[in-house]
Formats: sequence, structure tokens, C-alpha cells
Amino acid sequence: MIQKKLRRNALFLILPLLAALLSFFVLAGVASSSEFHKHSIAALEEKQTTVLELSAASAAASAAITLIPGDAATPIAEQLADLSSHFLVVLCAIYLEKYLLTITGFLAFKILIPVACLAYILNVLFDWRGLRLLAGKLAAFGLLIVLVIPVSLQLSNMIEDTYQASIDATIQSAQDAAEEIEDSAAEGGDEKGFWAGLLDGITHAASGAADKVGRMANDFLEALAVMLVTSCIIPILVLLSFVWLAKTLLSIQIQIPLPGQAERQSGRRTASRVEDQKPQ
Repeated sequence: MIQKKLRRNALFLILPLLAALLSFFVLAGVASSSEFHKHSIAALEEKQTTVLELSAASAAASAAITLIPGDAATPIAEQLADLSSHFLVVLCAIYLEKYLLTITGFLAFKILIPVACLAYILNVLFDWRGLRLLAGKLAAFGLLIVLVIPVSLQLSNMIEDTYQASIDATIQSAQDAAEEIEDSAAEGGDEKGFWAGLLDGITHAASGAADKVGRMANDFLEALAVMLVTSCIIPILVLLSFVWLAKTLLSIQIQIPLPGQAERQSGRRTASRVEDQKPQ
């Protein structure tokens, strides 16, 4: 019986077996290599550089603003200093995306897809319909997790391309404002006594940079919002969407028929119908 079934379904046994071997020994290595994801990694590294530049510029601007006499600019300096911790969150999210690029490829092609192929082979041998459904949905889930980071990265790049010029202008503006305050303070210190020159230089710089400080803080907040959306919120939304889709696909109940179970169930149903038809 089994030999006859093997001959009849040889093709449906060989193809899943070849797919499992190909996935385990070839595709897993390719999908988990950094060379395969070099374009995505390059985009993430570019985003990482932008975040580091924003963090450094906000820290430098905060330090320069503290040189301005009086307490009027102190809240802005503190706000800019606090932005560094928020940029650290974005940076951690970028590193996590870089690691997941290779991890998800390994998980999908080294584990999930070979297991799906094995489940399909068992279905062919023993006619377990639940395993056939499980095989298809495990394979679909493996492909979904591989696509999570590339899809979220593509969506993020579409948003970042719109705001990249504004982010670059924010970094340059912060650097110019910090240099202006520091240079004015240094020039004043050379011409007069140190403390008097420093005070005059800073006061002069403050009068020219006062308007820039408020705009700069707003620009940093806008840049931070863009980076949080593109690096944190969009990947989370894409992941949640894929998790929901995978949960929908995998919501199955596997029922493995035991030998003689179908006959016993049929006998119980027949007996029940006979009992119901007896006169009361």
C-alpha cells in the first residue's frame, strides 16, 4: 500500500525534498549574508550617519547656547541636550534592523521552509490535511518575515527622501550657529581682558544668533520626528501588519486521524441516527 502510494506520488515527494535541501544548504546562506543585503545595509548605514550627525550637532549647539549670558536660552539648551537620548533610541532601532536583515533570512530558509517541506511530505504519505495547510502557512510566514525589513526600509526611504534636504540644513545651521558663538567669544577674548572680552563676544554673538536658536530647536524636533517615524514607527507597523497576517494564516487546528478512527466515528453517527429514528 505504502509502496504504491510512493510510486503514485513520487513527484510530490521529490519536489518538496529538493526544495527543503535547496533552502537549507543554499538559500539560507545567501539570505543571511551581508553581501546579499548590501543595498539595504548601505541605506541603513547612511541613516545611521545622519542620526549621529544630528546627535553631535544638537550636543554642540546645546553647549554653545549655554555660553549666552542670562537664562533666556537655558531651556532651549537643555531641550537640545535631551534630544541626544532620543537620537540614541533611533540609533538602536537602526542597529536592530541591520541585524534582523540576516537573522530573518536564516530563520526562514534554514528552519521554517525546510519544516514546511517536511510537513507537506508527511501529508502526502499519510493524507493529513492539517499538515498540508500547516506546510503552506509556515512557508508563507517564512517569506513574510524575510520581507519585513526590506518593505519597511523602502517605505522609510520614501519619507526620508522628502525631508533629507531639511535634515541636512538643520545640521548645517546648528554647526554654523555654534561656530558663530564660539568664534565671537574667542575674538572678544583676544582683544580685551579674558572675562570682559568673553562677555562682550558672547553678547554680540547672542544678538546675531538669537533668532537662529529658536528656529534651530524647532528644526531639530522636526528632524527627530522624521527619524522616529522612519526608523521606529514604520518598521513596527509593518511588523504588526505581518504578524497579524501570519496569525491569520496560521490559525489552524491540526487533526491527525488515527487508524480506524474514521470508521468508529462513522459507526457512532450511524448508531445515533438509528437511535433517533426509533419510535418513542
